[in-house]
Amino acid sequence: MGELSRSALHDRHVALGAKLADFGGWEMPIEYPRGGVLKEHAAVRSAVGIFDVSHLGKARVHGPGAAAFVNSVLTNDLSRIAPGRAQYTLCCDEESGGVADDLIAYLYADSEVFLVPNAANTVDVVRRLDAAAPPGVAVDNLHTAFGIVAVQGPRSAELMSSLGLPTSGAYMSFVRARWPGAGTEVIVCRSGYTGEHGFELVSRWADTPALWDALTAAGAPLGALPCGLGARDTLRTEMGYPLHGQDLSTSITPVQARVDWAVGWGKQRFWGRDALLAERATGPARLLWGLRATDRGIPRPHMTVYGPSGVPVGEVTTGTFSPTLRTGIGLALIDRTVGEGDTVQVDVRGRPSTMAVVRPPFVPASPR
Repeated sequence: MGELSRSALHDRHVALGAKLADFGGWEMPIEYPRGGVLKEHAAVRSAVGIFDVSHLGKARVHGPGAAAFVNSVLTNDLSRIAPGRAQYTLCCDEESGGVADDLIAYLYADSEVFLVPNAANTVDVVRRLDAAAPPGVAVDNLHTAFGIVAVQGPRSAELMSSLGLPTSGAYMSFVRARWPGAGTEVIVCRSGYTGEHGFELVSRWADTPALWDALTAAGAPLGALPCGLGARDTLRTEMGYPLHGQDLSTSITPVQARVDWAVGWGKQRFWGRDALLAERATGPARLLWGLRATDRGIPRPHMTVYGPSGVPVGEVTTGTFSPTLRTGIGLALIDRTVGEGDTVQVDVRGRPSTMAVVRPPFVPASPR
């Protein structure tokens, strides 16, 4: 294993005593001693949490017809949104239709699209796009040119306003704003991965520490906490949001993972189109369902799921303890013989745990 990459905020995390771990090749904070996962999770649900997500990739596709090119290879229909809007989309394998990555596309103009892929997949996504790009369209890997800070929770707009940053945008819209505190540009997007009202702030790498310092200082009176990727995982699981590498992968298609709403089925071209149309027509052999424990069991990835007759019917892809519900929850790829409302057994370290098959989210999302 090579040396781990570090965020521009690494020194801040060390100073706060964060527990650091490898996340997609980056040394990132999992939790902080002041809060821990449970308190950080609660801060996001009740007030505001501040996350360093600078490990996420950043890439720029630019040149005449850049947006049309992106639309011809990624799954979602970029033509449905206008400049100044962002869109969840998928980069699928051309042959199998499996998900090479899920990412956010920021549409700047017909000639420029900014992409945010997952940390571990950035090089692969850029490689795929660069190899397919037509003459005149360039693909730049800007992974360490920008940092990203997520501000999430019901008091997130209050915190943003206190720093003079815009808060009025619609969900999945973004603006390039001038941050009065430093006179630098920040891209403010009304998005997030927690289910709460929130924002994601993209700033130049060198400007990110000052932005973090201002957010944490102004957020303290509002009950804000710095939050690690442990709380980010429990929050996204309560929403049923998939994580690439677990709930999505090159062996799991958008149809199986129930993110086929992010596929522009009417488009004539995108990677994996033929395979996905065929699977959609016949129906997938398995589907991603939510699991909610009815006992004290906590599902974990790769645990086997058994149907009512005791036969294996699937595997847990994501599992955790829900701080909100105070019970075990998870996501699992399960044979189509099992459906919503059924009861299954999960092998939790050699002991059967009874769980209900449900459709996420496990807790209500906040109004957008």
